[in-house]
Amino acid sequence: MIKNNDRAICLLLYFLFGFILQAQAQVSIIPQPASMELKDGYFILDENTSIRFKPGNRELAALGAYFSNHISEVAGYTLPLNKKKGKSIRFVLERMADVGAEGYKLSVSPSAILIKANTRAGIFYGLQSLLQTLPAVRTNQALQVPCMEVTDEPRFGWRGMMLDVSRHFYSIETIKEFIDLLALYKMNTFHWHLTDNEGWRLEIKKYPKLTLVGAWRQEIPGSVFYKQDSTYKEPLTGRPYTYGGYYTQEQAKEVVAYASARNITVIPEIEMPGHSGAALAAYPEFSCTQHPQQVPNSTLWNGVTDPAEISLNYCAGNDSTFLFLQDILKELMVIFPSAYIHIGGDEVDKSYWEKCPRCQKRMADENLENEEELQSYFIRRMEKYLLAHNRKLLGWDEILEGGLAPSATVVSWRGEKGGIAAAKQGHNVIMSPSDPLYFNRYQAGPEGEPFAAKYSINTLERVYNYNPYPEALSSAETKYVLGGQFAIWTEFISSVEHLEYMLLPRMPAIAEALWTPLEKKDFESFVNRLNQWHFIAWEQQGIRFHPLYYKSRTHEASRK
Repeated sequence: MIKNNDRAICLLLYFLFGFILQAQAQVSIIPQPASMELKDGYFILDENTSIRFKPGNRELAALGAYFSNHISEVAGYTLPLNKKKGKSIRFVLERMADVGAEGYKLSVSPSAILIKANTRAGIFYGLQSLLQTLPAVRTNQALQVPCMEVTDEPRFGWRGMMLDVSRHFYSIETIKEFIDLLALYKMNTFHWHLTDNEGWRLEIKKYPKLTLVGAWRQEIPGSVFYKQDSTYKEPLTGRPYTYGGYYTQEQAKEVVAYASARNITVIPEIEMPGHSGAALAAYPEFSCTQHPQQVPNSTLWNGVTDPAEISLNYCAGNDSTFLFLQDILKELMVIFPSAYIHIGGDEVDKSYWEKCPRCQKRMADENLENEEELQSYFIRRMEKYLLAHNRKLLGWDEILEGGLAPSATVVSWRGEKGGIAAAKQGHNVIMSPSDPLYFNRYQAGPEGEPFAAKYSINTLERVYNYNPYPEALSSAETKYVLGGQFAIWTEFISSVEHLEYMLLPRMPAIAEALWTPLEKKDFESFVNRLNQWHFIAWEQQGIRFHPLYYKSRTHEASRK
């Protein structure tokens, strides 16, 4: 029999445990912070709450305006900046040894909120954690933030997304919406796949035909690589139609500035020497065949049925090819200030070079034994140009073929083997294995799902559990693994709604995999946090997402 004192203790523990669960239910931050201690009470935010920071600091002033604008959207009022009286949300930059450049400390008490960091980036990430405690859409309810102490920093410095806009084109407004999602989940790199066989998407003023010709193609509704499912139907007339679009240089600069304000670096990718069908339709003189051709439509995927009709590779034996590409990179570097420029380098169809007299002469002149070494020659030549302009070369793991360029960084997509090989050679690596980090693949099997690539089923749990450190690397070699990124190729993804559906909730899953310490990760906790705030926020904002783990009453009823 339980004595009265024991019963009282049990009752106290019951209510204490209940309070902890209730508090945790109100803090659903993704990625899970490295350290978080919840406390009793709330900070009540209202129109008299002031955002305070050191006067004259423009970066902190911009963050203050950013947060105040968000409050205006959800509560209808803006917060004053540097008002001396009343409750405050303070931003403080100071040297802290226990968190890194992107780390922060968030302290919430009933009277004040304090965000401290070494850099502006840390303050921004502290704000993202704070935003996830507030409503996602307009409300008349009081804005209350649970009291807590958070100390947080990322596990990896490179946390990225690659988006292909060549196969399907997305507006600047859509790009900004996805940058906002990246920022909310503390991702810091947007890899913009701007060119491929099926479309050239960036204005280059010296070569206007790149967009006049290369940005447009004849599309075929209902083709196997443009297949529409029942949710994303378009009229299937059976008649080809012109499809395309491109970004002006001013628009691209606008995206760069928008991303930079959210601590995201935009890295452009200009594909070479392969995947260049759109550019060669505009300027065929830089191909091996040198004859006119159309921009390949989306029925083309990783090759052609008749290489004599369509050229996909730049000619490596023609010096004018390199001058052409250098001119493009020169304009590119004015638009994009990123330290890295991605030059592709993947899936090069070397049969063009095997048949090209100029390429064969280049091999003889440079004492190259095979076409793999010719590819290495091509990449090294472009790397030399980038290094002369204080930029670094980034490429897919095929740039290892024939010998890796001296300072190149490898994005390992064909599993981890390329990344492992590069790290063992002392080269930096970004892990992006297609299995499980290609989000154009199914996430729960093909039944009832929008059409997707079938190579692997990259489930939410597999994405969440991915660790960029391969077991094959020693602890000393893992220092070359900068982090990871997911990729979404858009052969089958023609609408914004479909794109959202493929990204969410896998985007926050990889965000937590790249940010949170391994010992703090827990898939069940992650799913619970999705249901407590994130699914609801997306639904309220009209953002589509995969519903498998959504536990709303409406959704559960529809599944029965």
